[in-house]
Amino acid sequence: MKLISTFLIIFLFSYFVHAQTEVSGYDQKLANELKADDYGMKTYVMAFLKSGPNRSKDSITRVKLQRAHLDNITKMAKEGTLVLAGPFLDDGEFRGIYIFNVETVEEAKKLTETDPLIKSGGLIMELHPWYGSAAVQKIGEIHKKIQKKEI
Repeated sequence: MKLISTFLIIFLFSYFVHAQTEVSGYDQKLANELKADDYGMKTYVMAFLKSGPNRSKDSITRVKLQRAHLDNITKMAKEGTLVLAGPFLDDGEFRGIYIFNVETVEEAKKLTETDPLIKSGGLIMELHPWYGSAAVQKIGEIHKKIQKKEI
């Protein structure tokens, strides 16, 4: 009886381990393309855009800086280094987020230094390593299919 119990425990353990590791619909080619780990995840850097110390500019300068900021976002998105960006809709200290498709905070910091609003002191970035779905990289591709107007 002890032998049967031991066999049953080993069988059940093997079954549950196997069931946890295989997912139907898995696409090895896509996982490799997106550099996904076994859980479909990867490392990014998330940036919280916060109000900077130098926000009091005349309206013409603010509009020019905002346009340059949006152009910089578009450039990084086209390069693939920025996979998600957007503003917060309240008027708090936190102005928006970026998710950079880079592995280190140092790489993300170099990218943030290209932003005209950061250079001017209108925004500052708070950077954090983030572990998220590798599928986040496909947001831009999908977005193009649903976007009617340019920013």
